[in-house]
Amino acid sequence: MEPDLRRITHFLFEVGMLKKTPRSGYKFLGSGGESVADHSFRTAVIGYVLSHIAGIEPYKVTLMCLFHDLPETRTGDQNYMNKKYVTADENQALLDQVKYLHFGGEIKALIEEFQEGKSKEAMLAKDADQLDLMLELKVQLDLGNRQAKDWLLFAQKRLKTKEACLLADTILNMEWTEWWFDKDSLWWVNGPEEQK
Repeated sequence: MEPDLRRITHFLFEVGMLKKTPRSGYKFLGSGGESVADHSFRTAVIGYVLSHIAGIEPYKVTLMCLFHDLPETRTGDQNYMNKKYVTADENQALLDQVKYLHFGGEIKALIEEFQEGKSKEAMLAKDADQLDLMLELKVQLDLGNRQAKDWLLFAQKRLKTKEACLLADTILNMEWTEWWFDKDSLWWVNGPEEQK
């Protein structure tokens, strides 16, 4: 079967909408913000890392993370408050998105396994989703948003795997700037002169 390049191109344009779709929960937090594409990218990286920590092949986890919010191109991002009142038909959105793609069945199966959340891969992918949120919330907490502390604790309670729980503890016990801001370095005082 010859791939339908027009349908594939339609799909790729649609995927681009995730770059324009804001994550809607930040308006309740009062600070921060990102697109669904921003979130999906780091979630995929986290899924890859968690797979290696867990000692399992990362392909499926990474792809689940990459595609897990794909239906949001059609439904938008529904935060916890929205979900109390609005039911988005993500399953129908997914079916409509992939029905003309010769690889659509694979994407559909990945998202369904993610949503079911029973396999080790799906649990790691769901935990990667929460860890991405926790990383964003930790930034907001360190920048002074006290609300982020409660949100962090609820996100942590949703974690299922020991690998994610250990990573979450590490996230909570460091400053978000620690990866680049070495306060003990004289570089901040002397500039590049210290490197000589």
